[in-house]
Amino acid sequence: MSISGISAGTTTAATTQVKTAQVDSQSNATTASQPQPVTKDTVKISSAATQAAQAAAQEATETPQQTAKEARAGDNQAKRLLAKEAAAEEAKETATVKTQEALGTEK
Repeated sequence: MSISGISAGTTTAATTQVKTAQVDSQSNATTASQPQPVTKDTVKISSAATQAAQAAAQEATETPQQTAKEARAGDNQAKRLLAKEAAAEEAKETATVKTQEALGTEK
């Protein structure tokens, strides 16, 4: 087998690939010019999902007094929310004190 034989085989393969690509691009151009049918999707939301969304919206607009009342009545979600808010408030106070200490403006 000579180098020229390999070269000729490679050229033939490359020519075949170019011709195939040209045919593919022509068929794509023909397909693209034809109008495609429009498909319509329908989404149905279950009543459980709707109720969950409504409950989440109600929880988001709940007053702090209502949350405290629910926590006292044993609502675990309200308890977690109050604990989270208390931790955030404590972290804020700690950050304020540390900032004041760093600036030398302690009270």
